[in-house]
Amino acid sequence: MRAMKRIVILISGRGSNMEAILRAAAAEQWPATIAAVISNKADASGLKTAEAAGIAAVAIAHRDYPDRDSFDAALASAIDRFEPDLVVLAGFMRILTPDFVHRYHGRLMNIHPSLLPSFPGLATHQQALDAGVKFHGATVHFVTPQLDHGPIVAQAVVPVHEDDTEELLAARVLAQEHLIYPRAVRDFIEGRLRLDGDRVRRVSSVD
Repeated sequence: MRAMKRIVILISGRGSNMEAILRAAAAEQWPATIAAVISNKADASGLKTAEAAGIAAVAIAHRDYPDRDSFDAALASAIDRFEPDLVVLAGFMRILTPDFVHRYHGRLMNIHPSLLPSFPGLATHQQALDAGVKFHGATVHFVTPQLDHGPIVAQAVVPVHEDDTEELLAARVLAQEHLIYPRAVRDFIEGRLRLDGDRVRRVSSVD
């Protein structure tokens, strides 16, 4: 029998992608446990969602630390207490230091609201509208020290309509995020993903 995997989720606010992962894990009976939800903001509403689900909810306020390195060290210490197989960034609005990223190499996953490598950074939906692209979307990827970069796990594509606003486009993309992120996390915990340099390979069968 495959051992249960342990997942730690990092959030900064509501954590709607976290909610999608929690729902999928329960409904599909994943061979995994959500060991903790950690936020860099003590008032993040997603912490209450985690508590209501019986999950350890931890706040490590970045404003309590003098610099990025000291915050990331405290964050890593908190994460490591839960011995995770996978760390999931779900709306975690912090740029992580290279040391932190290297510490979790191959087990640190993020979702970005664009079809990477297009439109990294913030305001991705407005970037897409300004560029006049016909398709936009979301990308699940393993995290590397380069911002919004790394081996791509999954992508979802949505059309861009002539009358789209930033809000309308964002809502369509978010709906797709809630579908592809849980699938990507489940694929990881079930051993269906293999990191091969800068590429993610899918394993067709799992022992």
